[in-house]
Amino acid sequence: MSHRHTSALSVVFDLDGTLVDSEPNYYEAGRRVLARHGAPGFTWEHHTRYIGISTRETLAALRAEYGIETPVDELLAAQDAVYLKLARTSTEVFPEMRKFVDLLHEEGIAMAVASGSSRAAIAAVLAGTGLDTRFTVRVSADEVAHGKPEPDVFLEAARRLGAAPADCVVLEDAAPGAVAAHAAGMRCIAIPSVASTADDPAFAAAELLFAGGQSEFTAQAAYDWLVGARPS
Repeated sequence: MSHRHTSALSVVFDLDGTLVDSEPNYYEAGRRVLARHGAPGFTWEHHTRYIGISTRETLAALRAEYGIETPVDELLAAQDAVYLKLARTSTEVFPEMRKFVDLLHEEGIAMAVASGSSRAAIAAVLAGTGLDTRFTVRVSADEVAHGKPEPDVFLEAARRLGAAPADCVVLEDAAPGAVAAHAAGMRCIAIPSVASTADDPAFAAAELLFAGGQSEFTAQAAYDWLVGARPS
């Protein structure tokens, strides 16, 4: 495919649950920190309610829910410390996502990561998986006023890419991210990471939906759609 056909496109990836299978690490980090602060019994099912929400906002909600007195900043620092150790050594890239990133890179399509994770966590994951050379543009929810479902992280990614929002396509695994993508005026490829959320209205509005999640996603199908749906 000629570069001239795709040069107007920019692709913005959510990180956790979309590019990489990091949610188990986030769950484990959160579970350990909550247990230290007198809130044992935090389950995976409970964790899934917060997928797609920034770590800070998640901890603020859990702090209120469990009646934890420790400030959010302290909890965040503690969770980040645990998570970073896990992220550097045990984060897997979804195989078809790696293929997709490589396809886009070969075509010279601009790419960015926009995530609810901290900058340090984003850097650790990208370095540990070898994706750091592919994503020099990275936006953390900590760098903008509001996390997803507000559009701030995606709009900032577009700004740093020098792209118009209408020329950006977002890949997302969580409903709040899909909402944020559309609020930013961007198209969305949705790959739900939690099967029970696949019928969420936010995903139904996606321009391309892989309802079966990563097991259904293929790099070629996403690329073919992306090129066919390129801006005129």
